[in-house]
Amino acid sequence: VEALPGASAVLSALLIAGLPSDAFCFAGFLPVKSAARRTRLAELKDVPATLVIFEAPTRLAESLRDLADVLGDREAAVARELTKLHEDVQRATLSTLAAKIEAQPVKGEVVIVVGPPQAAPVSDADITARLETALQDMSLRDAAKAIAEALGVPKSRVYELGLRRPRGEK
Repeated sequence: VEALPGASAVLSALLIAGLPSDAFCFAGFLPVKSAARRTRLAELKDVPATLVIFEAPTRLAESLRDLADVLGDREAAVARELTKLHEDVQRATLSTLAAKIEAQPVKGEVVIVVGPPQAAPVSDADITARLETALQDMSLRDAAKAIAEALGVPKSRVYELGLRRPRGEK
């Protein structure tokens, strides 16, 4: 994929990063000092969108380490020299990108694109607990639909757990 030149590197980086682009947050340049940068990243940690960040090549490895430490080891991309002759995009987790950049520093204009936070997996125990409550007032079919929507899990999974309940219970 090659992005066409445009008014902003933000959209070009978002386009070629291969990360969700339905919602994104442009965070601009991060603070230079690590403590201030970590504070800013803590503010961005729970933003339910892909983050787009500008960074100087001299601080790139350090910023990637801070991103991994504060946000977790999310999927990310480092886009460099967008729409220019030496355009380069590296995709990996934040910690992997930090190690690569530390080993081989880069030059040029840099845009970091960080995937959105991933929802914690929902355990069968969590679903079963909700089923216990919901089945007091609803049919299994209705309870499965409501719980699946609330937790963002497949309805078939909830329904199957409901079927596994001991006989004699609603």
